[in-house]
Amino acid sequence: MHLRSARKYQGDISIQDPIGMDREGNKITFEEKLADDAEELADIVALKMQVKQLYDRLADSLSPREREIVEMRYGLRFGEEITQREIGHMLNISRSYVSRIEKKALEKLHKEMKRGEN
Repeated sequence: MHLRSARKYQGDISIQDPIGMDREGNKITFEEKLADDAEELADIVALKMQVKQLYDRLADSLSPREREIVEMRYGLRFGEEITQREIGHMLNISRSYVSRIEKKALEKLHKEMKRGEN
């Protein structure tokens, strides 16, 4: 009877059982791996919340032109950063004017983000 009963639990493992070794030869347990994944998940969630807050602030605090320039400059629109010169060419304005608009927009955004933290 005992053998039949023990056979049921033969494939079960404890979260403290070693599942592998790290580079230094230390044993890694399933429990440690779960804790690492939870920390990474928390970091991912926090980052997504910050990104959402940034997009909300972009929409609320910047003019359409400022928002357009910041989105293109930092790759928020197309996923690729565009130089000030290229943006100026696309919008038929000078590179220096793009720079001034970008600087003003970032200052506004910075103030808005700081105000949102309080």
